[in-house]
Amino acid sequence: MQCTTGSLQCCDSTSSSTDPGIASLLSLLGINVQDISALVGVTCSPITVVGAGGTSCSEQPVCCTNNSFKGVVALGCTPININL
Repeated sequence: MQCTTGSLQCCDSTSSSTDPGIASLLSLLGINVQDISALVGVTCSPITVVGAGGTSCSEQPVCCTNNSFKGVVALGCTPININL
C-alpha cells in the first residue's frame, strides 16, 4: 500500500483538530488550528514496508501530508486500510 499524497504513518490515535486535547497540543507546537481541516495523527511513526515480514501497524494506519513534527503529530491525515 502506498499513499498517493503524503507519507504512510502508523499513529497511536487520530482526531479532529477541534478536539480539545488535540487543539491544546497543536497550540503548544505553534500550529494554527483554523488552518487544519483533515485529521491529526498523534504519536506517529513511518510505515516503510507493508506485507510479509514488513512493519505492522496495530493502531491507526494513515496517509499524512505533513509529518514535520518528529512524530508528535502528523497533519492532513486520511485513514487507510492496510489489511491485504
